[in-house]
Amino acid sequence: MQKPFSKIIFLIAGIAFSMAQQVFAQKNSLREPAGKPVTERDSLLAKRYLDSVNKAPLFSQKRQRYLDSALAINPSEAGWWQQKSMPLFKQKKYETGMPYLDSAVKYDARAYIDYRAFIKCIFQKSYRESIKDFEAAKTIIGDGDVMDHTYDFYIGLCHLQLNQFDSAEIYLAKTTDQQRKAMGSHWVHPLDLFYLGIVYYEKEDYPKAIETLDSCLSLYPDFSDAKFYKAMCFARSNKKDEAMTIWKDAARDYRLGYTINEDNAMYEMYPYQVSRYAYEGADSK
Repeated sequence: MQKPFSKIIFLIAGIAFSMAQQVFAQKNSLREPAGKPVTERDSLLAKRYLDSVNKAPLFSQKRQRYLDSALAINPSEAGWWQQKSMPLFKQKKYETGMPYLDSAVKYDARAYIDYRAFIKCIFQKSYRESIKDFEAAKTIIGDGDVMDHTYDFYIGLCHLQLNQFDSAEIYLAKTTDQQRKAMGSHWVHPLDLFYLGIVYYEKEDYPKAIETLDSCLSLYPDFSDAKFYKAMCFARSNKKDEAMTIWKDAARDYRLGYTINEDNAMYEMYPYQVSRYAYEGADSK
């Protein structure tokens, strides 16, 4: 039978061993996969970066280490998780970036759930998951917008990409009508009208598609992608000469850089965005 004093010594030793294990685990959790330890200086530099005093290059591992250091200090800071994820998406490293963005939503859903929905739509192209996030955003925030477009715009775009054309029409018509009623026809976003025109094109309602694409072109006259699909509408309506004229016009505008001009179009092709291969031979015909 152990003496009381021996039991106390055993208990103290157990507590000390447990604390040592926790310290060891914490230190290892702050190391990069390559094993480089996070230093106090790294943490200070991370804070300075996050205060916009010292900025590391966007795609650098150095920047990621600074953010890791900051998160070691405060792992519940949602914005830092989002900052870790963002450059990874721009490098098309979707599976690597999404867990970080999931953490941002975990700690501040109101701030980041619509951003995650946008990323799933435009970058990751997980359209059903994007719709779920936008519906959740509507519950949390209401009818909002992200990256210059309404939630309904992105939901409509997701349905378009899922070939659910009736649902796409409902959402895209809703967002264009709301903008028109609130601010007038001249303030409807051309991309909203472009995708609504694409819906009618896919539904083979070519007169309605041409009418809608013309509304888009009245706001963005050199929009090559809108002209391309307008040409396709004429071609499928057996109006070959009109189609050829518009197609050549679209090719000229494309060469001048008039395409989808969203900020993130430099990182991702948008749905139905026309590539240069669609205009091969335009000069010779």
